[in-house]
Amino acid sequence: MKKKQAANYLEYIPVHNPATEFTQDSAGIITLKKEWTGFYSRIAQKFFHKPRFSKIALDGYGSFIWKSIDGCKDVYALSKELDEAFPDMEKSLPRLIKFLEILRDHQFITWKDQTH
Repeated sequence: MKKKQAANYLEYIPVHNPATEFTQDSAGIITLKKEWTGFYSRIAQKFFHKPRFSKIALDGYGSFIWKSIDGCKDVYALSKELDEAFPDMEKSLPRLIKFLEILRDHQFITWKDQTH
């Protein structure tokens, strides 16, 4: 029986999803735009007056990471940049990995050359 190999996120290379719209304000804060599609989203929009688009404003850390994602740097390189920019941040690597997982789950990023 094969053992399931644990994901080594340090080697993954995040890439922006080209379909993701985003803006940057004068303070450098990134705001992502998410369109809600699908059957249940249309019902919520029609009957509960939910918006078709959501705007997600990232904090300073998230904006820094979003701007650092270039399709060439792996998670390890991003974590080193994050540590240099924010030396007082606690548990930066687990926070970075969780943030990238959330971005991927919402289809704001993908993993380059990966099927994860």
